[in-house]
Amino acid sequence: MYGILIFTAVVLLLSSLRQIDQYQRGVMFTMGRFSGVKNPGWRLVIPIFQKMIKVDIRTKAVDVPDQKAITRDNISVRVSAVIYYKVSEASRAIIEVENFYYAVSQFAQTTMRNIVGEVELDELLGQREKISQRIKEIVSSASDAWGIQIENVELKDVALPEDMERTIAKQAEAERERRAVIIQSEGEVSAAENMAKAAGMLAAAPGALHLRTLQSINDVSSDQSNTIIFAIPLEVLRAFEKIGKDKE
Repeated sequence: MYGILIFTAVVLLLSSLRQIDQYQRGVMFTMGRFSGVKNPGWRLVIPIFQKMIKVDIRTKAVDVPDQKAITRDNISVRVSAVIYYKVSEASRAIIEVENFYYAVSQFAQTTMRNIVGEVELDELLGQREKISQRIKEIVSSASDAWGIQIENVELKDVALPEDMERTIAKQAEAERERRAVIIQSEGEVSAAENMAKAAGMLAAAPGALHLRTLQSINDVSSDQSNTIIFAIPLEVLRAFEKIGKDKE
């Protein structure tokens, strides 16, 4: 008789034990009322009178599916994102919201559509980090009351209509051509300035132009197949003319 009672007690005791892993917290309810949060280890839960809900406190990544939205400049886009969050207070995550995983995902979807509608396409494509931060701040303001901590929000993809993609590609090509023309013109201006400066220096120094001419002839004459037509500079003719007048 006593053996049966002991065996029954042992079975009830073992059936009342619950294991909480290191990455979990146990939210305990006694007769329907919240009675505390249990840390990792083996915990005793009295059947019928008590209930424990395990909550995973590890960081989770939630994919926000493609959302169709219209930007402020009336461009239709499809935007997807990913949210990283973790449970900071297990009791509030169970008591304050029915399904915190679903709630975070839905709130992120509506927030993302609203934010996209407030910006223009250029801002959406060029300032993803800024927009992600705005989404994070808005979602965090609501999830804090649920015991949820939003760690990061990343925009994964911004899909545009095909005609808009072609338009943007043409704009990018035109921009590259414009920059190439500007760089080329700046190089020509710089070269012209240097040539003008060199010409002024040669003109200011007597005989410098003649020496430069001789140097050019020497460079060209290195190839025997070249034919050189040499025009005597006016400076040389004037020098001969001056020598003739001195002899007279």
